[in-house]
Order: sequence, then structure tokens, then C-alpha cells
Amino acid sequence: MPFFDDTRPGRNVTYGQATFDLPILYFRDDFFGLYFTADYAKVKAIMPSDNLAPLMLPNRKAIVAVAAFNYIDTTIGPYGEVPVVIPVVHKGKGTRLASLLPLLMEGWYPGFGLLVQHLPVTKVVARDAGRGEWGYTKFVADMIFTVTPEYFRCAMSEGNTPILDLHVRKRGFRTTDRKPMITYSVKEGRLIKTVIKTRGLKRTSLLPWGSYVTWGSHPMAEAVRSLGISKRPFMSMYYSERSAILPSGEVLERDARPFEGYPGEPRVGIHQTFYTEPR
Repeated sequence: MPFFDDTRPGRNVTYGQATFDLPILYFRDDFFGLYFTADYAKVKAIMPSDNLAPLMLPNRKAIVAVAAFNYIDTTIGPYGEVPVVIPVVHKGKGTRLASLLPLLMEGWYPGFGLLVQHLPVTKVVARDAGRGEWGYTKFVADMIFTVTPEYFRCAMSEGNTPILDLHVRKRGFRTTDRKPMITYSVKEGRLIKTVIKTRGLKRTSLLPWGSYVTWGSHPMAEAVRSLGISKRPFMSMYYSERSAILPSGEVLERDARPFEGYPGEPRVGIHQTFYTEPR
């Protein structure tokens, strides 16, 4: 069955300035990111539910991933997005997962998902849609993407305030990825689980030399740094080809703690892409 079959007609919804059909379809994008270690106790302390357990590496560290989407062709138009997420498993209270298995299996591991800490986007429509439907922690930022044969880059700021500069080298072993991407978010006190169907060709590197994030002075950057994030990544990934289907989520809990993230302002963001080094 073709990947996007049975997704239309969709359900039309409106939130703020965003009117769109669910599910949202993502036909083509650039997606790249890095994985860092972080202080487990600090990461655990920000969980909006006691039933969310951050993954624990053998060195007793948690994981924070920083990535970028350059959405080229979608049913809500092109835009940029930079997620900062924490791999977790929705389990019993106080559970610790000192295992690499959930990280390797991702969406195929029971309860695995990505708690969305920050999710800046480049336009108000994407912000209103994400906050309104899923409670995603979105705000409007400016993003400049650079794509070369050697690397991906996303330089992100809010006006004149730099947030981050993400640089991912194109290297690693190739896999076909059919695992769903699963997110956790909080909307009006409800913990939301969303299963995003994905198809793509992925490259992953466990030796991500030449890949890095430089953090700015923005409140989002300060919030990520406060988790004790490592200076260097331990893994990188990118997709040479990718499509996705974003549906409504399901409510898992109704007494989650607030997890709203940085609010930002309703403004027109910058979204630019260069397919070589800008001069």
C-alpha cells in the first residue's frame, strides 16, 4: 500500500492563525541531528509525569538529542523546525532504564518516545498548529539552513539573539528506517502520545567527528545547558530521504505537570536554505 494512502480526506481544524487538515503530511524534508549525554538527575527532575523514565546510558547519564527539520514539501507549506528532545519510556513510577535496547529499537520498543522539551519553528501557523493540537513547546525563531555534499547546518536565532548553530557531517552506516517516531507532550494538563509514521533512508555515526552544536545566550539555550549537556555528541544521524504522517495524539494521563517551554512572540520568522556555503 502506498505510504500516504487513506490519509485523505482529513479532519479540518483551526487553532489561532492555523487552519489545516489532519493528519499533516510531510512529503520531503532534510532531517539531521546529534545525541548528547546529560545529567540524569537534572533530566529526571523536569519530567512532567512520574511515569516517564529518561533512558539511562551505561555511564548513568541521560540523553538529550538536538536536531533540525528543513521541511520542503508538506500540506501546511515549507518551514523549519528544531527539536530538542529527551528519549524516555512511559513506564511505572521511579523506573530507571540502564539499557541501550530502547535507544536501538526506538519506536518499536514498548513505551519508548521523545519528550519534546523545545520545538521552535519559523512561522506562526506551525506554532499555532503544534501548540493547539499537541501542546508542543513551539515558538517562532529564525533558521538558516546550509546543505553541502559534506554536511548539514542550521543556524538559529530569535531576532538578534543567537540560540544555536547545529553542524552535522554526512557520514555513518546506512539503514532503511520504517520505525514510527513517537513523541510525548503536555496539553492543558494531559500527557499526549503521538505516533508519527515514518519512511526514510538513514545514516548513523557513532564517531561523529566534525559534528557539533554551538549554543547562544537565548533562554532556550540556557534551559538545555542547565541539564548538564555534554560538550561533544556521542552519535549523529541524518536522512538522505524521508517522509512522515503526523496525526492527532492520544491522551495517556490527565494530571501531568505543566511543560510549556519558552513562549516567544507571534512574529514572522526567517526560513532560508542555501545549497552551498553562503558567501
